[in-house]
Amino acid sequence: MEADLFVAWFEEAARLVRENRDRLTRLDAAIGDADHGTNLDRGLSEVLKALAESAAVESAPEVLITAGATLIRRVGGASGPLYGSLFRQMGKALESPVTLARFAGAFEEGVVAVERLGKASLGDKTMVDALAPASRALALAVRDGAEVGVALDQAARAAGEGAKATIPLQARKGRASYLGERSIGHEDPGAASAALFLAALASVAG
Repeated sequence: MEADLFVAWFEEAARLVRENRDRLTRLDAAIGDADHGTNLDRGLSEVLKALAESAAVESAPEVLITAGATLIRRVGGASGPLYGSLFRQMGKALESPVTLARFAGAFEEGVVAVERLGKASLGDKTMVDALAPASRALALAVRDGAEVGVALDQAARAAGEGAKATIPLQARKGRASYLGERSIGHEDPGAASAALFLAALASVAG
């Protein structure tokens, strides 16, 4: 798992987010500010620009830290700081050479950073509902000795299922929580975009 793979991850994530920008914005229009898709699309464009322009990005941890810092600076709303914290903490925690086990551990630390910043837990109808199941699936895959592609496929599948599982939930965190029971019946946009990030990683690593 070299730096090129992580750059490809963000390239594919940017493509998937752009492809799903309107869907993410529609999801956010139902229970949020109606800007999640456009904000994340713009932020990932800035990430790709930063990665292309930075001569210092030579390792996987540096890719993650650069991406995280860029998202914090460039993306408005809650998603910028949350995704930025995820990737920046992953970069700080990740040791080289990058193995699947080390990546899984760094990913877990990144998810904890998101939970801490957003004060959110599984079941609160946030991106944690996709990220936490993905982290668990990845840890189990490492335990079982799965190959990288298989492990990341399992993580992506868990994230997608977690995102869909937010539909019947009532939001307990973020702007959506202000809607009370009216938040029920809508997929959380943050969980939906988190699932896209995991799908992108599985795609480039497969």
